[in-house]
Amino acid sequence: MTTIVLDIEGTTSSTESVHVGLYAYARPRLGPYLDAHRDDPDVRAALAEIGAATTAEAVKVLHGWMDGDVKATPLKTLQGRIWAEGFAAGELTAHFFPDVPPALRAWHAAGHRLAVFSSGSVASQRPWFAGTAYGDLSVLVGHWFDTVNAGPKREPASYARIAETLTDAAGLLFLSDVPAELDAAAAAGWRTTGVRRPGEPNAATPFGTHPVITTFEEIDL
Repeated sequence: MTTIVLDIEGTTSSTESVHVGLYAYARPRLGPYLDAHRDDPDVRAALAEIGAATTAEAVKVLHGWMDGDVKATPLKTLQGRIWAEGFAAGELTAHFFPDVPPALRAWHAAGHRLAVFSSGSVASQRPWFAGTAYGDLSVLVGHWFDTVNAGPKREPASYARIAETLTDAAGLLFLSDVPAELDAAAAAGWRTTGVRRPGEPNAATPFGTHPVITTFEEIDL
């Protein structure tokens, strides 16, 4: 049995579908969401971390983080909440490369375990895998990790922490389009495979000693 841990952007799904589609959906909704959920503990914590006195100031900071692709926890938390509402309302549909859903189903049916490790919050990961044109893929995933419950994706300690959580895991394999993430996983003793998707930001990036695939069909477990 192998435990396959998946990155999302550039690996299972196009980067554009997140950075253009989801970001565009969340951007105008941040202010209204903050005003409507100020009593929510997670929202209060996000506002405290942002350190803004007004909704307008908070939105300005959040938009700046979005423009700079900053992996800030308050932004990821709020985006995740907004996206979850969008998926629940049927206003959003997640993009997956066509080779991914059949591979995930085949791996799951064969007894392999699936997990996700993304910089996007767990709150956004679950509806992303649930709200696809290929049906609900979230039922195939047993564990969800983000930068809050695991740590930064480019630090070996994060992968060691995930391995400790998956106590009965065997043959940990991490799939990602980012070489630095693969380096961190390898340093923690994981097997790694780089995913080189044509047209994605890291399509021409060197992957060093990591095995490289262009489709999940090439993975031999």
